[in-house]
Amino acid sequence: MYISKKGSQIKPSSTLAITAKSKQMKAEGMDVIGFGAGEPDFDTPSHVKEAAIKAIKEGFTKYTPVSGTLELRKAICSQLVQEHGLVYECNQIVVSNGAKHSLTNAFMAILNPGDEVIIPAPFWLSYPEMVALADGVPKIVYTQKENQYKITSEQLNANITSRTKALIINSPSNPTGMIYTKEELKALVDIAISHDLYIISDEIYEKLVYDGAEHISVASLGPEAYEKTILINGVSKSYAMTGWRIGYAAAHPEIAKVMSNIQSHGASNPNSIAQKAALAAITGPQDCVEQMRQAFEERRDYMINRIKQIPGISAFKPQGAFYVLVDVEELIGVSYEGERINGAADFARLLLEKAQVAVVPCQDFGCPNHIRLSYAISLENIKKGIDRIESFINKLSLLSISV
Repeated sequence: MYISKKGSQIKPSSTLAITAKSKQMKAEGMDVIGFGAGEPDFDTPSHVKEAAIKAIKEGFTKYTPVSGTLELRKAICSQLVQEHGLVYECNQIVVSNGAKHSLTNAFMAILNPGDEVIIPAPFWLSYPEMVALADGVPKIVYTQKENQYKITSEQLNANITSRTKALIINSPSNPTGMIYTKEELKALVDIAISHDLYIISDEIYEKLVYDGAEHISVASLGPEAYEKTILINGVSKSYAMTGWRIGYAAAHPEIAKVMSNIQSHGASNPNSIAQKAALAAITGPQDCVEQMRQAFEERRDYMINRIKQIPGISAFKPQGAFYVLVDVEELIGVSYEGERINGAADFARLLLEKAQVAVVPCQDFGCPNHIRLSYAISLENIKKGIDRIESFINKLSLLSISV
């Protein structure tokens, strides 16, 4: 068979793969604790579901404008003004079938063959694949643990070439949960602007921040930052609406126009019913978001406190999102029942097979000696899962691990 070279080089999502395997084990009757979740375990708020039901009953089932309904785009503009002081017109908003779709549209809109996109590692594993699909070149910049896995202005400056077209910033981050401060962002933005780079700012986790941390929207850092930033967001994480598939981009009118043109041929428009649901989420009561955020904060605190007590692994306390990036480097080279652990992938496989705990190995996130644990699962399951991880690690040949 003759298939696309570009298509054949795109790797499947390892997060979806580990989730699929754990679900299969559950279906076979095994008691698997899954830490792979990339979505809230809460139900979509009732007023959001009611809005969708109402839309169905009223026959709102036809095509909508390519970039989304006018009322939804107006609501997004209002939210951006209220929360970040960002003034966008409706022709600058493109609503898509999820933030993934928004990101894909953005890369297709700005990249030409061979253009480089700087991606700080650890990164969400879909970024490099999206860039490659748009004929760009992912340029991975490996951050340092001592900098809380955040790219520095020195690193950014050292990796810009004549082919660099854009920088990706994800704050709060998947998989680290780290948040860039205003000062850190300003330093990065100043460099990006001086080199005429676009900034793709993925802010999908913006409402899930803890300990009084502040989320800063990159486009709010001045007129030039506003012009060069393509802001990506959506309702999936903040409102427990992952399956509804509504994301959006806010950008310069010319970029938004190109993104809309691309979308018109690839998807026609976002789902009509989901748009009504997203409108209700954005304009309706926000207490549901705060309740979910508080629950995540409680779970995070428990998880971090337990991890600190387990020899051989370590993690920073995340400031946002709902993930903990766990360093398992000290476990590399030890063995379980005679089988050597050569990397995080081996650790994750053995943990699933022997302890029925599913975690995400992070080689595809640009940090091969790490695993990602999601606390978007119940506190009861977190406790049970951490107990199993601790028991599993205690059974390893821990000769090289300092307690």
